[in-house]
Amino acid sequence: MVAEIILIILSILTIVVCLLQSGKSEGASGAITGGNKMNIFARTKERGVDKILSLITYILLACFFVTAIVTMYI
Repeated sequence: MVAEIILIILSILTIVVCLLQSGKSEGASGAITGGNKMNIFARTKERGVDKILSLITYILLACFFVTAIVTMYI
């Protein structure tokens, strides 16, 4: 019961943090037309707030998956 509540909280926090991150592409029109900056293999360095939000996202998702596995075996 407690693990399920933790899963719900972690999922909501993950959604919120993902929505706070800035977009990495030009949007839907750039994806359709294949904009100039559309290179999936290009490495972009995150700085400042984007780096912090990305790190928080990784941590939340790791906690989510561990909690989901623990919930499955309880």
